[in-house]
Amino acid sequence: MACCTLTIYDINSTVFQAWAPQIWRIRFILNFKKLPHRTIWIELPDVEDVLHALGAPPTKQSDGRAVYTLPVIVDTFASESTPVVLSNADIIADYLEATYPTRPIFPEGSHAMQALFAHYVQEVFVQPLLPILIPLTYQRLGERSQSRLGMGGLSPAGSRPPSPPTPEEMWTAVKEQLDFLAGILDKNQSDETSTVAMGQDVTYADFALCSVLVWVEKVSPHDCWARIRDWNGGRWARLHSRCRDYMDVC
Repeated sequence: MACCTLTIYDINSTVFQAWAPQIWRIRFILNFKKLPHRTIWIELPDVEDVLHALGAPPTKQSDGRAVYTLPVIVDTFASESTPVVLSNADIIADYLEATYPTRPIFPEGSHAMQALFAHYVQEVFVQPLLPILIPLTYQRLGERSQSRLGMGGLSPAGSRPPSPPTPEEMWTAVKEQLDFLAGILDKNQSDETSTVAMGQDVTYADFALCSVLVWVEKVSPHDCWARIRDWNGGRWARLHSRCRDYMDVC
């Protein structure tokens, strides 16, 4: 494959490395499959214009309104004049697996269950972390991105976010989710430390989960990550370590 036929679009920020969990899912896959790629960094206010110009499909949100969101990849391997342009982390993951099957992220017979696991991570597991991480993330955005957003984190400017729970309540909810997931992963018998979802090798499910851990580690390494990493017998630090070889930012 020619060098850098794949481009991933990511959010520009003041954090040394990338932080956005949905984009990290795709970066993990690219690195795991050893696919040469490059990153183009854009400010949040430019996302819609840039993606629209690329011809990226809009992402449908729950209210049915078409909006443009990251991650997005552009693949010129088949044709530079008519590249493949995709959005949505799950759609991109399926495309990369089908197009570049070497080093599979979905071992045979596991695709459906891994998709369910990834959905759980996005829709349930991460929710208690949002009131903690969103304000911290806001602080690390560039000035243009901050000016586009409300001061209450990543809420649209002019909106009034709901009253947040107390810090104690927030961390209790986070711990409950981590404890629940640890109990599920403990059911794996083929992995002595029950570190990865499929029991032995890292897969898409692990990348979905570790993407959230990377977000925690990047925006709050000395507070939130220092707190979480050792919970559940150090499981989350072990998973982060298992995925470390696939954390290059190109």
